[in-house]
Amino acid sequence: MGAILLRWTLLTLAFYIICTCEAQGRNKVLYPAAHRMKRGAVNPIFQNSIEDTNLLFEILLAGVQMNDEHSAFCVKDEELASLRRTHTLAAICDDILPRKLTDIRRLIHELSQHRGTLRRADFERTVLTMVYAANRLANATGYQKDTWAESFLNLFKAIKQDLTVQ
Repeated sequence: MGAILLRWTLLTLAFYIICTCEAQGRNKVLYPAAHRMKRGAVNPIFQNSIEDTNLLFEILLAGVQMNDEHSAFCVKDEELASLRRTHTLAAICDDILPRKLTDIRRLIHELSQHRGTLRRADFERTVLTMVYAANRLANATGYQKDTWAESFLNLFKAIKQDLTVQ
């Protein structure tokens, strides 16, 4: 009887450890800056509707400037830049997205370890980080061009993986 009780105890303990480890992987914060915002709303999301998605596409087509990790997000079209939703996007790009290559590589590593689908906010931020990496890639030269290309490709793979998870 004692051996059976010991087996059940060990089985229960093993199951508990597996569940705890699995939950830690799911709850890992991919964008820690989203929870310590400077400009007001904590954990903001830009896309809440189809209109917001269309606006994001229009903003990106009009052109944005995110030249380096220290420059502010800037929309080239003055009319689009004056919209309230654009200010939310600027807050996300300036305060939440990783802009240093080391931070982006940390994010890529965490995305590769992530199980299941991304939360909507994390997916949006990953796409915006990929846009930032593409912008930096376009302006880079030499060795930096290769590192930004690798980061862009790895972000793309993470997004593709998220979209194909069933």
